[in-house]
Amino acid sequence: MTSTSLGPAYRRLWLATALSNLGDGIRMAALPLLAAVMSSDPVVVAGVAVAGQSPWLMFGLFAGTIVDRYDQRRLTVLVDVTRVLLLLVLVIALAFGVANIAVVYAVAFACGVGETLRDTATATLLPPLVSDADLDRANGGLVNAEVAGNELVGPPLGGYLFGVALVLPFAVNGSTLALAAALIFSLPNVFAQKATSFTSKRQILTDTRAGLRWLARHRRLRTLVVLGALFALTDSAWFPIFVLYVDQTLGLPAWAYGGLLGVGAVGGLAGGYLAARLTRSIGSTAVLTGCLTCAAVGQLTLGLTTSAFVAAAGLVMTSGAFGVWAVAARTLRQRLTPPELLGRISSASMTIVMGVAPLGALGGGFIAAGWGLTAPILVGVPVLTVCALVCYLTFRERDEPG
Repeated sequence: MTSTSLGPAYRRLWLATALSNLGDGIRMAALPLLAAVMSSDPVVVAGVAVAGQSPWLMFGLFAGTIVDRYDQRRLTVLVDVTRVLLLLVLVIALAFGVANIAVVYAVAFACGVGETLRDTATATLLPPLVSDADLDRANGGLVNAEVAGNELVGPPLGGYLFGVALVLPFAVNGSTLALAAALIFSLPNVFAQKATSFTSKRQILTDTRAGLRWLARHRRLRTLVVLGALFALTDSAWFPIFVLYVDQTLGLPAWAYGGLLGVGAVGGLAGGYLAARLTRSIGSTAVLTGCLTCAAVGQLTLGLTTSAFVAAAGLVMTSGAFGVWAVAARTLRQRLTPPELLGRISSASMTIVMGVAPLGALGGGFIAAGWGLTAPILVGVPVLTVCALVCYLTFRERDEPG
């Protein structure tokens, strides 16, 4: 996905994205481990995840407005450099034995704010660097870099580094962010000139509302965001209890849980890799509709089987569909959104997805408690089927050529 035809600027953006997300994955695993060293209270340890994820819900919509108003390249560099300094403070505090749980929470929250701004800015950095025809291929590479860093490589590496030395994962995270900042800074000056002075809170609120109104009036994009949210909702309903499903439904040992997660991650990477080819072959309408249909079939398979091999196939199907959707939906969003609104529309989409994930997990837990471990999986099947139908009816009228 990093073919030379996409150009050296794209390759630098891809590498910066890979390094940044690798660091995020390392930190995501190491911060809860650090909290567990400081406290045995599960609420305290879980609070690290809350501190890291809450910025999306608190500031996600406003992040898009900030990105639309300011130079996104400079903003990305500033965010990465700030996170490097925060991690340096944590490393020094650990080295001198003065770190406490409040410091861990503060670092998790501040890095979460930075991640919110950076992820939104990255979505706007890509279109000026590649041709419109290559957006799908370019997005496929970026999505795979994000998945590999955040889910496949980063967390286990973070756990390993933490076992070697408490400060090591945070030092490595700071190093990856510093390199990412340098790569972003080296991008060519092809971005639209934007304001560099501070904007008032009132103006930020006004611009945010304007972006949301535009999104609400755009039928195709509005539908795309809603469908993406429902896709994420159905996935998050069963994924948090998947460890129990592996143990009690499939009857597998504990190590098999990690193996199946790896199988799912590979399926997601394969989906990201194939997304551009599929879209060019059959068009975005068929691809988006097919993603929702495949996810429904995959969840039906997971919900009805007690075989590990069949469950692995269902997991590959659902994860692959999610990978293809991530690329196809992002590309379509970039093509349908005016450049001056891309930050706000991207942040709105990501914030809604981040917001429904905990709701899905909570609802899935209650459903599983009342009707069994496979119930949250099967509940998503009719939802995804209806979503596939709505997707087809909405996008078939103006499907772009493959």
